[in-house]
Amino acid sequence: MIVMINGAFGSGKTSAATKLQPRIPNSMIYDPEEIGYMLRNVIVDDVKMEVEKTDDFQDMELWKVLTVKVARDIRQKYNKHLIIPMTIYKSEQFDYIHRGLKELDVDLFHFTLMTSIETLHERLLKRGDEPGGWTFKQAVKCAEAFHGARFEEYIQTDDLTTDDVVDYIISNVMSNRN
Repeated sequence: MIVMINGAFGSGKTSAATKLQPRIPNSMIYDPEEIGYMLRNVIVDDVKMEVEKTDDFQDMELWKVLTVKVARDIRQKYNKHLIIPMTIYKSEQFDYIHRGLKELDVDLFHFTLMTSIETLHERLLKRGDEPGGWTFKQAVKCAEAFHGARFEEYIQTDDLTTDDVVDYIISNVMSNRN
């Protein structure tokens, strides 16, 4: 089983994944953001393709390819259920990763944590992000982009605790497993 927890920065993905992991036996958290950090450090700007020279490592072709490949390798090597918190709203990258994970495991569940912009900004401030900084700018893009059928199961988190979100995910996953 693979559980993707998608949403804007500050929507509660990592908190939900951390609380969800102990409740799903034989599971681990796999965060593709770590692949992005690695790629950012390894592939310097003068090596990048022109379209990859942005402030978002998800624009690097290798990021989406490695995200799926590493998930596959982790599953083959360790045979664990994967819990994947990630902010992925760009159609091409989302479709590639979603398709690759679905090929890896038919029990793929995707949840998008939704919040109002005001709640996102409050949460980003609370965790110490700079107003007007990168995560704040991304929050607006994400809030607009996440509306649409491709993002599947929405969880409106403004008035929910992390435990509420985890309970919802567990309930949904357990009742819909193949």
